[in-house]
Amino acid sequence: MPSYTNPGGLNLSYRVLGEGQPVVLVHGWMVGGAVFDPIVDALTSAGLQLIIPDQRGVAESAQPPTGYTLANYASDLVGLVEAAGLRNFKLLGHSMGGQIAQLAAIELGERVETMVLLCSVPAAGVPLPDELVKLFRTSAGKVEAQTAILNMACKQLDDAGLQKILATAATVMPNCIAESFDAWTSGGFADRLGEIKCKKTWVVGTDDPFLSPEVLRSMVVEPIANAEFVHLPGPGHYPQIEATEATAAKLIELLRA
Repeated sequence: MPSYTNPGGLNLSYRVLGEGQPVVLVHGWMVGGAVFDPIVDALTSAGLQLIIPDQRGVAESAQPPTGYTLANYASDLVGLVEAAGLRNFKLLGHSMGGQIAQLAAIELGERVETMVLLCSVPAAGVPLPDELVKLFRTSAGKVEAQTAILNMACKQLDDAGLQKILATAATVMPNCIAESFDAWTSGGFADRLGEIKCKKTWVVGTDDPFLSPEVLRSMVVEPIANAEFVHLPGPGHYPQIEATEATAAKLIELLRA
């Protein structure tokens, strides 16, 4: 697996799969890049080259004791783009990865030709009820807690899909789980969304219990120029695992538009 060293000296791993138009896939909280594995074959068969990082704190990437902020994640993503030699490319961010994609897109400007935000956390963050904060923030290494979270977040998750997510969740270190939870729930850069210069941003929403179409329209679509909402009915927060074929087909359509 290739890797690069960011300006802070952290070694971060990524995969390059397929040939064609480059697309950087940015994973979210509590998981690694493996969360995209169910849709990899479909996307590469459609003529897309996928660059899939494992962010800091995950799997083979460096696991520092602290520093799991949106700003650092976005900086890491910009560094990956440079290390991979990408000039113009497309971005696909899922969940917290959608937040990171938005923040990185501000820095990358028109180099991001298209951005697809799949069940993306808004730039302003999404605070959770107090009774859920401890469950989420301290869930690292706790299969029962993570299963409870996934059962709340998903609508069509079978046992095979659950096991796939739990397997990648097991590669995320505890400090990463806790600090990045604080990061995505807080957000903090909604006032900068007007700086995004992508030619097109597609905001894909599902029947996600935490990020409804209404939330995504008002907090993600409206503040970003050239953004449009697309509804994928049925699945919840992990559509690439809950409804793999339909999700892959929709993503291919948007990424090749």
